[in-house]
Amino acid sequence: MDDEALAEDLREAIGELVRAVRTADTMPPGEAAVLGHLDRSGPQTTAELAHRRGVTHQSAAKSVKELIDSGWVRAAPHPSDGRKLVLHLTDTGRARLQQERSQRATWLNTAIHDALNPDERRQLRDCVTLLTRLTTRITGQ
Repeated sequence: MDDEALAEDLREAIGELVRAVRTADTMPPGEAAVLGHLDRSGPQTTAELAHRRGVTHQSAAKSVKELIDSGWVRAAPHPSDGRKLVLHLTDTGRARLQQERSQRATWLNTAIHDALNPDERRQLRDCVTLLTRLTTRITGQ
């Protein structure tokens, strides 16, 4: 298998895995993504969230409104630009995000143990290190 075929197979397999794991989600993907970005990167404006997610400002604003209404995100005045609001993850939002992440992990753990034998699980564990290194290379982080 050449490197381009490997890259395509990997892209397809990871995409299918991500879509399959999302079936366990209990909150809309846009809202989960916003909570995740705020958790990983800290407070941001709606425009910054839209840019990071690669969605329109309107799409991000809709998710943000729902999250604020739920009490999972709070908005505070921007320290240097009075026209903007900075969004913060609340403790309740962090707990809700952790619940969602835990549910995904439990669901995936069950699938791993149902589908893979101990040797395959060790192989998969080794692959996680490689996938993390690839992600770091791609994102530059």
